[in-house]
Amino acid sequence: MSTGAAETNGTGIAEASERKLRALVVDDEESITQLVAMALRYEGWEVETLGSGGGVVDTIASFDPDVAVLDIMMPDVDGLQVLSRLRAAGHMVPVLFLTALDSVDDRVNGLTAGGDDYVVKPFSIEELIARLRGLVRRSQNSKNHSADPVIRVGDLSLNEESYEVERAGDLIELTSTEFELLRYLMRNPKRVLSKAQILDRVWSYDFTGKATVVELYISYLRKKIDEGRDPMIHTIRGAGYILKPAG
Repeated sequence: MSTGAAETNGTGIAEASERKLRALVVDDEESITQLVAMALRYEGWEVETLGSGGGVVDTIASFDPDVAVLDIMMPDVDGLQVLSRLRAAGHMVPVLFLTALDSVDDRVNGLTAGGDDYVVKPFSIEELIARLRGLVRRSQNSKNHSADPVIRVGDLSLNEESYEVERAGDLIELTSTEFELLRYLMRNPKRVLSKAQILDRVWSYDFTGKATVVELYISYLRKKIDEGRDPMIHTIRGAGYILKPAG
């Protein structure tokens, strides 16, 4: 008998028995949207597709996806602008950029703009689905909070219910991946965490360039958390990273 409680689908992702995972796929190349949609539907997902960026905010509001796939180079509104509009409207859905822009600067720009992952065309559909499941898993893990949803370390606080992060009363906007990384650091204050530990907790699949992705996201957090303030995130050379109260 169904209880309506969350169940595990075999991938570590909890799903309500009456609700499938949902993805929004946005690309002006119809062959791409059809390929990704077909593969995800085969895996049991519900999928909506769009051929341009103009209607993304409204579709996110009505469809309520667990993750969104955005092309960057679209004729009306590019993917970076779409993401900016989403965040301004308060939508924190995890976003994966799927694009032909393949330089390091392009990747950094996409992640700095608030993207949670970045895949370059041509791509492996199996890897894409694994990455999307990883984004959903991390997003759901962030919502599995204790009785008190607020974690505090010094003057830094993180609310697992509202996704709000504050330092000394200043609100700090994070992507879902940045949020999950900070959450892991704050759950282990004054403890050195290795890159391998961080990868295992925050990135749950085989990520190409493993060490560099941790370094990249630590640098993003430092800019948002520590810039202009006494630092809380410290590098322990040869060992990893530690977060502790400033001073």
